[in-house]
Amino acid sequence: MSTPVNTAQDASADLPEFPMARPPRCPLDPPEGLRALQDDGPLTRVRLWNGSTPWLVTRHAEQKALSTDPRLSADPSSPGFPHATESKGGKLSFVTMDDPEHARLRRMVSGAFTVKRIEAMRPLVQDMVDGFIDDLLAGPNPVDLVEAFALPVPSLVICKLLDVPYEDHAFFQSNSKTLISRAATPDERLEAHQRLFRYLDDLVGRKMESAGDDLLSAVAARVKAGELSREDAALMGVLLLLGGHETTANMIALGTFTLLQHPEQLARLRETDDPELIASSVEELLRYLTIAHNGRRRVALADIEIGGQVIRAGEGVIIASDLGNRDATVFPDPDQLDIARDARRHVAFGTGVHHCLGQPLARLELQVVYGTLYRRLPTLRLATDVDRIPFKHDGFIYGVHELPVTW
Repeated sequence: MSTPVNTAQDASADLPEFPMARPPRCPLDPPEGLRALQDDGPLTRVRLWNGSTPWLVTRHAEQKALSTDPRLSADPSSPGFPHATESKGGKLSFVTMDDPEHARLRRMVSGAFTVKRIEAMRPLVQDMVDGFIDDLLAGPNPVDLVEAFALPVPSLVICKLLDVPYEDHAFFQSNSKTLISRAATPDERLEAHQRLFRYLDDLVGRKMESAGDDLLSAVAARVKAGELSREDAALMGVLLLLGGHETTANMIALGTFTLLQHPEQLARLRETDDPELIASSVEELLRYLTIAHNGRRRVALADIEIGGQVIRAGEGVIIASDLGNRDATVFPDPDQLDIARDARRHVAFGTGVHHCLGQPLARLELQVVYGTLYRRLPTLRLATDVDRIPFKHDGFIYGVHELPVTW
């Protein structure tokens, strides 16, 4: 049996840079350069902003295997971790921890995101979505769908779940935008994180004094019971607030843009009341768009043989979910949008112990939005030329800054 060969290259070698810019002519597809790397093999070396050369995992099977491998660490303080930018601190709670501490903290909030509990929120989310659409119909036309609908819907939902005052949404949306911007300086990201931390720390303190029937109160109760530090509770709040609105908002806006570019698919979705087709539309759009373009970043704690290569202990690993979701061996004709496709094997939410905690909530919100918006606004269309849509090439979460629409 042949021994896998480690093809580590010197930092001065001519390696492709990651991330690569998406060409304007196909802003919904992974860069052609990344697709070429995927064609070459499941693992390859890439160069980051600081000259480091981690492994990029490009294919679905290897991504699934590595996502469940305990020999990879999510701890960004570990030597060799492939940082996306220069970092100045700013913890993100349990998502940047390894087990057992990761599991201990995650269990404290995971009960709120069970499928059964989230499904019980469907009537409330439906009322919220209908209310915002009522506002659209009564308001100006054309309108920016991001500002008037895509951001408010998930922001209000997560505010209700956490009992965070919705009137503060401009504050946390602004700071969230800074946190996920590649253009922001390390100091700017750190200051935004500290502002959000102080805000959530104050809310946790209030919940410790006067608890309610909400998730943040449940977290505060853990602090009072001595099971959780107040710092960890506030960090958990930052994570839930940030993750609860930013990603879903981008999926709403970018998904709408995508459907408008695929009118036959939009017509099928608009004209159906079949919950299974609506659900499969959500899964296919999650697969097709995969808005987390930063890759899931890890560092090896031990040598790992996979895909004909050896990842050495201390080497960085980037799991490129957007490429895994365009793997033709798993999804035939992967560059085609087909809302009837069985796309449930997608890795948009990650896999393994670090899979997205809030995925049941995101799915629910997207099902309600995609199943309602286009039916109630059947003539919805862009109010500007496609080439004037400002895509978020500057962010770790992909989407559009604005989406002018009319009906």
